[in-house]
Amino acid sequence: MKDATLARILEARAARTPLAVVTRVSDGAQGIVTFDGADSSLPEETVADASRRLTDDESGTVVADGETWFVHAHTPPYRMVVVGAVHIAQPLVKMAVLAGFDTIVIDPRSAFATAERFPGVEVVDLWPDEAMASLRPDSRTAVITLTHDPKLDDAALGVALRSPAFFVGSLGSTRTHAARCKRLRREGFSESEIARIHGPVGLAIGARAPAEIAAAILAQVVSVRRGGAAAS
Repeated sequence: MKDATLARILEARAARTPLAVVTRVSDGAQGIVTFDGADSSLPEETVADASRRLTDDESGTVVADGETWFVHAHTPPYRMVVVGAVHIAQPLVKMAVLAGFDTIVIDPRSAFATAERFPGVEVVDLWPDEAMASLRPDSRTAVITLTHDPKLDDAALGVALRSPAFFVGSLGSTRTHAARCKRLRREGFSESEIARIHGPVGLAIGARAPAEIAAAILAQVVSVRRGGAAAS
């Protein structure tokens, strides 16, 4: 791999920007495709195929202009940002890691947000709005709020709802969610923004124990990620 190509891959990875390296099999000539554009030297059919593969998270070959090209998709891992280092968060982050998510827990309460309770997971002890602004949720980020505390949950939702996050969910009863929506309207959020919240979060599987609730939440996130119905 050429040094210039490697540099662009590393830059894209740091910025969490999807990028495809397209290589002509016959001589190793390379080009780059992103969602924002492509190197002009690449055939249109190759660019279209690379864009599709970036969306589908897959690599493979394509034939264009009588040449075989290999498309290597480099996409950032999906992230799950969990707001609230509560009991449900513990099994949820374990399951999310096993499912391939980079997982981050946010909670300014030092008694809850500890490495002992969340081994091997990044724990951020800032207020959610500050932490979320730093994390900059993108289209490969899911945001889950679990605290039931409006000071924490609403602060995170305020950032998440105006980000490209592919999933936004909040724990709580139907009554709690109705009150949450009312607060967000008062804060100036539109009905379409509020409608993005999966609340109460999690598939309706009758979950009660923390691990069961965590499984219901992760299942809903995966369903949305894979294009399923994800009914609450």
